Amino acid sequence: MLEIRIHGRGGQGSVTAAQILAISAFHDGKQSQAFPRFGVERRGAPVEAFCRIDDTPVHVRSQVYNPDLVLILEPSLLEAVDVTAGLKKGSNIIINTSKPIAGNKLANFKVFNVDASQVALEIFKADIVNTAILGAFAKVTGIVSLKAINKAIDERFEGRPRIIEMNKEAVRRVYEQVN
Repeated sequence: MLEIRIHGRGGQGSVTAAQILAISAFHDGKQSQAFPRFGVERRGAPVEAFCRIDDTPVHVRSQVYNPDLVLILEPSLLEAVDVTAGLKKGSNIIINTSKPIAGNKLANFKVFNVDASQVALEIFKADIVNTAILGAFAKVTGIVSLKAINKAIDERFEGRPRIIEMNKEAVRRVYEQVN
């Protein structure tokens, strides 16, 4: 089972990202679940969302304590919370940032920096990176396909064709950023 933790700030769409990821996995024939964890709800506060993906039914209902992969929507969270807590050595971390991360804090992990914020600003005219970073997830892991993410976006934003196309474009562009 692949367990994913998503770090963001309230209002950035971490929960939506987890939901779209779970729906994408389902469309690729996998079993999945998504759920959030947050304290007092307020915009800007640290938020975590989780997703589990497996080939067999997912019966676990607890928080993800030892993720296989971490997605970080907001780079300032590197200083605010321990984004590597419980993360298995050698695991992937995908960070929305245009700058290299200094120091040894992430030395035991494979780090992928993507500038999802720049893509979002160009497409949405706002720093909305929740769907865009899923493009990096698809490229890094191969667990979900772009086709499945696009189908999940169609469902999540049904009836809003402009929003659908913008989100698909953001996903594609971040997918193409990953080396």
